[in-house]
Amino acid sequence: MFSERTLPEFNTSAITLTKEEALILYEDMILGRLFEDKCAEMYYRGKMFGFVHLYNGQEAVSSGVIKALRPQGDYVCSTYRDHVHALSAGVPANQVMAELFGKETGCSKGRGGSMHMFSAEHGLLGGYAFVAEGIPVATGAAFASKYRREAMGNVDSDGVTACFFGDGASNNGQFFECLNMAALWKLPIIYVVENNKWAIGMSHYRATSQPEIYKKASVFNMEGVEVDGMDVVAVNAVAKEAVARARAGEGPTLIEALTYRFRGHSLADPDEMRAAPEKEFWGKRDPIKKFSSYILDKELAGADELADIEQKVQKLINEAVEFAQDSPEPDPKDLYRYIFAQD
Repeated sequence: MFSERTLPEFNTSAITLTKEEALILYEDMILGRLFEDKCAEMYYRGKMFGFVHLYNGQEAVSSGVIKALRPQGDYVCSTYRDHVHALSAGVPANQVMAELFGKETGCSKGRGGSMHMFSAEHGLLGGYAFVAEGIPVATGAAFASKYRREAMGNVDSDGVTACFFGDGASNNGQFFECLNMAALWKLPIIYVVENNKWAIGMSHYRATSQPEIYKKASVFNMEGVEVDGMDVVAVNAVAKEAVARARAGEGPTLIEALTYRFRGHSLADPDEMRAAPEKEFWGKRDPIKKFSSYILDKELAGADELADIEQKVQKLINEAVEFAQDSPEPDPKDLYRYIFAQD
């Protein structure tokens, strides 16, 4: 079924990234990939517990979209596959790793774990375990930004929200209700469908009557865009256009990024549902290898510079593991803390 839909073409040769922009994207993608590899190692060594859903293969979507946002004032809403979204949003790797270890120094104080990353400081509205659960939260955040600006007169309130979810969520009621409201009210939000072809073990093509999700935007008179989610240059260009529209008060955009996860649904999934030819097809389209070739071809950086970035990131991740291991467990006396808002 994977060959039924071709990847959209995008003229990346017409896109000019500066060296700084390219290396920011590259480092962020490397951080996501190596972080998740380390998570797999730690999980199988018994350092992490519960369900852990990794992001390997989808890095171009997170980096391409989130790096098109402002580091302050914009919002990111995630799913249960949220570690890399958190990293792209600027949450320090040691805080993300500590959260995965269930430690007090984690970004959710060790209470959230893998599926519930949160950081008010970095505009990360949370990871959500239930499918489509984050869509209403993100829509509410976008409404708040618009309300502060138009009803309360705060001219500085021009924040944009990026809402990530998978192809399976596009069949849920929240998707349709929230996109309808966002279009009616011209909310400053980008709905990003990370279409990795599988909703746990259900093929996308068996689960929806309209496999081309971006076309559903037309029902709401909303801008809908299809993009190669394995090409960070294309994703970033599309995201920048969507952010500009949202910030200018022109309303929401639905972006469908065609991507693929290189691992099973979670680390508890033996990944026996997907056919070997399908995995091979997408494995050859590794977004990091594709982008490194782009950087080298455009002479934005040399191979030695890219290698230095990888070494720097690996050192950062190793330090994050040490930080997590050395951090304290939550104190039992704080069992009821963080349940309600506190001064």
